[in-house]
Amino acid sequence: MNERYVRQESLLGPGGQEKLGSSTVFIAGAGGLGSPVSFYLTAAGVGNIRIADLDVIELSNMNRQILHTEDRLGTSKAASAKKTLEALNSACSITAFPEKIDASSVRRLIGDADIIVDCMDNFTARYVLNRFALEEDIPLVHGAVAGFIGQATLIIPGKTPCLACIFPDAKTTTKTPVLGGVAGVIGSIQACETIKYLTGTGATLAGRLLLYDGAVNSMDTFTVKKSPRCPVCTTL
Repeated sequence: MNERYVRQESLLGPGGQEKLGSSTVFIAGAGGLGSPVSFYLTAAGVGNIRIADLDVIELSNMNRQILHTEDRLGTSKAASAKKTLEALNSACSITAFPEKIDASSVRRLIGDADIIVDCMDNFTARYVLNRFALEEDIPLVHGAVAGFIGQATLIIPGKTPCLACIFPDAKTTTKTPVLGGVAGVIGSIQACETIKYLTGTGATLAGRLLLYDGAVNSMDTFTVKKSPRCPVCTTL
């Protein structure tokens, strides 16, 4: 037993740690959600992490994007993430892509990932991830935050509603206010969902939407259903 993982191996079931070590996770975004997601997946021993983010680090990111440090202002978020994560766990392979996620790049960026984690801040990219996940039969862990509010779900192609079923007309907004701790809560939930799916441990959010309100410290889950009018999953 690897002493590094001794406090979690008994929770992951037979061979669970080995499954994590042989898994590849694609993390879309190295910002407020991508920070806690990538920290906890790397610490847990996921063997291969592919992380993509086109942006560079700005001072206004620093209240929540804990992957990055002040001395890296103006540099690539993806490269900064790689540097931080490799220092956290040298046994994990980190591949960074300072690129935009769109229909022309998504296949190459995701590569052979076993699961996709949506840590984006816009639904334009989220819908690209959703369609690719459905086409390639790859599970997608969705998360989003705004202000004190956060949400998360696990999309399993062919079994659960897709992102377009749940949010058919979501609009992309810019410069949305967000408290760093809220991103930490939702990102941690996304990391747990990813680990549970990869190891087959515990109940997941598949078919359910979790809503968190940090202003009143409430957390609820709701059943979500496929839409017969979904423009994405009903056509694939």
